[in-house]
Order: sequence, then structure tokens, then C-alpha cells
Amino acid sequence: MAKLRAAVIGVGFVGKAHLESLRRQGIPVQGVLASSPDRSQHYRDTLGVDRAYSSLDDLLADKSVDVVHVCTPNNVHFEESKAALEAGKHVMCEKPLAMDTVESPELIEVAKKQKRVGGVTYNLRYYPLAQEAHSLIAKGAIGEPRLVHGSFLQDWLLYPTDWNWRLESQLGGELRAISDIGTHVLDTVTWLTGRKVTEVCADLATMLPVRRKPRGRVESFQKAASAEFDDVKITTDDCGSVLLHLEGGLRGVMTVSQISAGRKARLGWEIDGSEGSLAWQSEDPNTLWIGRRTQPNEIMLKDPALMSPATRGYSAYPGGHTEGYADTFAQLFKDFYAYIAAGDLSAPRSFPTFETGHEELILCDAILASSRERKWVSVNYR
Repeated sequence: MAKLRAAVIGVGFVGKAHLESLRRQGIPVQGVLASSPDRSQHYRDTLGVDRAYSSLDDLLADKSVDVVHVCTPNNVHFEESKAALEAGKHVMCEKPLAMDTVESPELIEVAKKQKRVGGVTYNLRYYPLAQEAHSLIAKGAIGEPRLVHGSFLQDWLLYPTDWNWRLESQLGGELRAISDIGTHVLDTVTWLTGRKVTEVCADLATMLPVRRKPRGRVESFQKAASAEFDDVKITTDDCGSVLLHLEGGLRGVMTVSQISAGRKARLGWEIDGSEGSLAWQSEDPNTLWIGRRTQPNEIMLKDPALMSPATRGYSAYPGGHTEGYADTFAQLFKDFYAYIAAGDLSAPRSFPTFETGHEELILCDAILASSRERKWVSVNYR
């Protein structure tokens, strides 16, 4: 794995998370590409990498780079990922994989043609106890899954003066809360149960139809420095709830919000089976609730010594030493880079792939159509 080398495009909040996690895995980061040559130079100096790329072409010409991490706004994911693949690089792309389901299949085909590996950063399935829950469900520990419910709640866009590029549909896409955080819920619960969503019934809402866009740069999750604003009409979703039908008769419901005061980034899910239930939430990520009918409920603490043999490798620290958000990137990248290093591209892939990203975009299309048409919509995984 140490022979593989990376470069990161986009050095905002999530780009820095990628860089730090790569370093934890001992993967050299050759350089970074920011939104301008000056910003690339700034981040080269502050983050301690060797190169500040002046352009995408400059990065792709660097033959020492094996893997490109795409951490830029949604509207350039397709262009940058495709160019990296065609330059012979493997790609780890932030979600969503592309802006629509026209672009995403093309990336799958380009990756196959170039014999390169594509991954999407649905990292939140990599909490240690999420991995343990996946193993327990697969072993039948809670019987047949019957009901799934999940949510992802934030408050960073609560006020009309809160601003981020994701609010603009030309940059982030027609969906926002569903695409940005709802797909994490969908990815996690479908991966946990091994069941795909077959039908959706969605109710989405834009609670703040006009927001005040600052005349200046705003970093994600940061307050605007500028005191001057322009009123901008908003069409993307602030919040939404979706009823789910999954394979095998499994039922589910999901609620997402970016306007829930006090919730900074609360992902939560529960899987209810015929013999028991499992529940977890990211504000207390090192405990897994196990529900029983005829015996006392249990609380499992994160401890690799107590986890299943197949999952204890996803816990980096001993029991009593907490693991959280940053660790999920490190565990995903460990899987991703180990797969590339093994060299067998026909082997099963445990990490979220380009195909995963494509299916999430298909789900988003169905959810948007359902909300607009106010009816159940079937999911067609074409």
C-alpha cells in the first residue's frame, strides 16, 4: 500500500479530512489542487505537502500520482473524475458521484475501460459499530429485518443568513438535504440490511425560500465574513421525509434536515428484526443498542476485543478509546487502497463503488419525482 501515492483536489473542510486520513494510512500525498494557483500554494505551505498544482492538467501530468481524491463542489465531480481516470489514475470521489444519472454511468464505463478503481466517499458506514451491526445482521442475530428507520439532522443552514455553495442548484444539484446527507442514510441502511430500495414516497420542503448570499467567500460550516448580502431565491430542499419499500418486503422511513437547531451532524438508524433490534447514532458513536423482547436489552461498547473477527479490524484503538468521524475516512481508505494494491479488479469490493454512487443518484431521481408528483415512485436501477 505504501507504494501508492495520492493527490487531493479541493482543500476545504472535507479535502483536509481526506488528506489527514491518507497520512494515517501511510499513503504519501504528492500535492494539492485548490480553486486557484495562489490557494494551492497556500495549502501546500500550511498542510506540508510537496506540490501545489496550478491546474487539473498539471496534476494529471504528475506520473507519481496513482490515486486522485476529488473533494470539490458537486458540479465538477464528473469532469475531474473522468479526466483522472483517462489519465490512468484511480479515483476516490466525494458524493454525489456526478450531477445526474447521465454522467454517472459514463464514469463506470470509463473506469472499466481504463482498468482503474472508482470509489465514492460514503464513509459513514465505516464507524466500528456500524461494521459490527452489519456483521450481526448478516449472521441473523436479529432475525429477519422488517423495519428500518434513519435520520440525519443538522442545523448549519437554520437561518436565512446561513450560506454555502450547496444552496445553489447549478453547483450542488436539484436536491440538497437529500443528496448531501440523505444519501448517507440510504447507503448505510441498504448496506446494513443487504436490501435495495424498490419504491419511495417523498415529502420535501424548502422552508427558507429566500436566503441572503454574502458578497464574499464562505467556507463550509463557517460564518460569512462579509456584511453585504444579496437576496437569492432557493429551490433546493431544506428538509424532507421519505417512506421506503425495500426488497423482501422490508419497510422503512427516513427524515433529513439541515434546519434542526442543536443538531450539528446527527446520523441515526435502527434496524428492527423478527428476533431483535439494533440502533446507533453518531452523537454517541461508540455504543450500539441491542433490543430484545424476552430478555434485557444490551448496550455494546466499542471494543475490538468484543467485536466479531470480521469487523474488529475496523476499530483502530482499544476499548475505552473513542473513535469518530475522522476515523471513518481512514477505515474507508484502508479498504480502498488495499483493494488497489492487491491488483485483482475482479474481486468483490467491500467499499462504496462508482456503482454505489450511480444507484444513489437513481434513488435521488426517484425521491425528487415522488415529491413533485406527490405519489409513490418505483426505483428503476437501469
